[in-house]
Amino acid sequence: MKRQVRRRPGAKPIVLAALGAGLAGLVLLAAGQGGLLRLLLRPPAAVAGGTPVMPPDSSPERGRVLYAENCASCHGARLEGQEDWQTPGPDGILPAPPHDAAGHTWHHGDGILFDYVSLGGARALEKRGIAGFRSGMPGFSAALTEQEIWDILAYIKSNWPERIRALQASQTEAERERGD
Repeated sequence: MKRQVRRRPGAKPIVLAALGAGLAGLVLLAAGQGGLLRLLLRPPAAVAGGTPVMPPDSSPERGRVLYAENCASCHGARLEGQEDWQTPGPDGILPAPPHDAAGHTWHHGDGILFDYVSLGGARALEKRGIAGFRSGMPGFSAALTEQEIWDILAYIKSNWPERIRALQASQTEAERERGD
């Protein structure tokens, strides 16, 4: 036998008002947290089969400014990276690599590059099944919008010779085909 639930008259408006008040409180709390509000309100990344895709309006010019503000202190003003970037320091963490043609950034597709900047090195690799990797690369998802991350990547790519851009594009396509 089914039990009948009795509702008080006017209960629905009370529930809706409570939900609305809770949502308003969350928005106000987020506003006080600065980056949290940006994180909650930003649009989702374009995705192809689960792989982030660089939007066509990504701007190397905007990326140049953002790179100088957020990346150059570790990766160098000219994308040159830190000395001995392939040798771990005493803490076991690799120094920041170069993003110019001499580095290995172009060996990776757009999806992992985006995740590396957004999530940080360790979390980007964990997402791909590599656990326990110690990385000095922090995640920037609370400080940068997805579009800003794409602009930075567009700036980095704009410094590569055409041959390297083509090789990196093929890595991006292979990554999409695998669903990485």
